[in-house]
Amino acid sequence: MSERTALPVCDADSHLMEPPNWLEDYAEASIRERLKPVGLVDSEMMSKIVGAAQRRLDGQEPETDALLRSDLSHSLQKGWLGLGAMEGSERGALLDLMGVSYQLVFPTLALTQFARTRDLDLLYGGSRALNRGMVDFCASDPRVLPIGYLPLTDPERALELAKEAVAGGSSALWVPSDAPGKISPAHTDFYPIWSLLEEARVPIVLHVGGGALLPQEYHRNGRPMPKDWSGGGENLRMKDFPVLHHSPERFLSCMVLDGIFERFSELRCGVIEQGAAWVPALMQHVDAAARNFGKFEPELKNLSLKPSEYLRRQVRVTPLVFEDVEWLIESAGPELFLFSTDFPHPEGGRDPFGKFEASLGKIGEKERRLFYADNFLDLMQIEAA
Repeated sequence: MSERTALPVCDADSHLMEPPNWLEDYAEASIRERLKPVGLVDSEMMSKIVGAAQRRLDGQEPETDALLRSDLSHSLQKGWLGLGAMEGSERGALLDLMGVSYQLVFPTLALTQFARTRDLDLLYGGSRALNRGMVDFCASDPRVLPIGYLPLTDPERALELAKEAVAGGSSALWVPSDAPGKISPAHTDFYPIWSLLEEARVPIVLHVGGGALLPQEYHRNGRPMPKDWSGGGENLRMKDFPVLHHSPERFLSCMVLDGIFERFSELRCGVIEQGAAWVPALMQHVDAAARNFGKFEPELKNLSLKPSEYLRRQVRVTPLVFEDVEWLIESAGPELFLFSTDFPHPEGGRDPFGKFEASLGKIGEKERRLFYADNFLDLMQIEAA
């Protein structure tokens, strides 16, 4: 493990590794039996891994527990075996060891149990269960911030769910980046949701898994199916990665050009674990769209800023651990980018601190502070200490 930066650090991406039947424990009786089982629950490999993690949590492996709590290179081991991966009461100890001031926590497997259903009762019931579970997992330490889930499929149900999630303690709400049903995320039906979240100072976030990846047809090339990247939580394959940003890029283009960020100027949006090399091009593209279509699109005349300036003001993005953050900051500005570890998923790498520190190159301390902490605090609307 490389020496970490001496600057304050906030982590914009981490995950809970749900134990078997975790979501069912938070679900209402009316939907509990209808939740789709997690595909890995019955696998022999998962049973062994979760069993080993549970034995440590039960106090049966004190030497392993002591090592995880004292050595960062061991505490960051991946999957269910990591410190605080499966048990929320440990997550504060991990943050102490990492030297992290705040950390966002997303689910890993629970969305697979309901997020793709067309049954709205199951979709919104599953989301309520997930949101309760995430708040419960993060309850033992105020630095650990739970991410709720907000499907936009039904605007009226989504508004009620958003109200419940805000009142229940969700720190941010993950919305799918694909178009909800047959309307745009910039549709006027969603104005009450954006208004609610703006007033509550609760951001929306986009995360890998919330939008369509490369259609399966493109993987069928007459050769064996390529393996997913590192065996991680999102099951990315080599051809998924170059187009990973298409769904969030469409979402952000609509939010900017249809005036959502103009109308709701305090609404913040994080784009998590979907790379960042595409951001400079998106800024150029939305500016070119306004410049070249302004005479035909009257809504563009209502924008008080250049489209790229809305992105710089209200959107924050996590680069992947192997991307060139120095180039990103020089190309798009220092306000846009966030540090993240993706703990305990393998996509975050074994040494996120060292990798990102090296990728910052000659970037100065002020810009580094934005990357490591201040942009996160702006996204989450947290007052800096």
